[in-house]
Amino acid sequence: MALVTGRTRGGKDWTPSFITALNQKDCIGCGRCYKVCPRDVFELSERDEDDVDLDDDDDFDDDGFDDDATMVMELKDAMDCIGCEACFRVCPKACMSHESLQAA
Repeated sequence: MALVTGRTRGGKDWTPSFITALNQKDCIGCGRCYKVCPRDVFELSERDEDDVDLDDDDDFDDDGFDDDATMVMELKDAMDCIGCEACFRVCPKACMSHESLQAA
């Protein structure tokens, strides 16, 4: 089977690679993927308490919460992905997995 391909404005072949997963353990919740995504694929949500490392007290403010570790990105609608991989290119932790699709 052949891969689903497209053509760029310049006439070159291009193979989209669609998001298949997001590793929330590595995600720092920076929101870069959300900002560059031209579709409604991501949303920011609160990280599960089980995923927060409470051993390092230096990262906590007076309120007792680690502001950097309380939010995480999640896939809101992976089926709306257009395969541009902009999210992967801006992610400082390379949290996303992508795959090309086979033509039916």
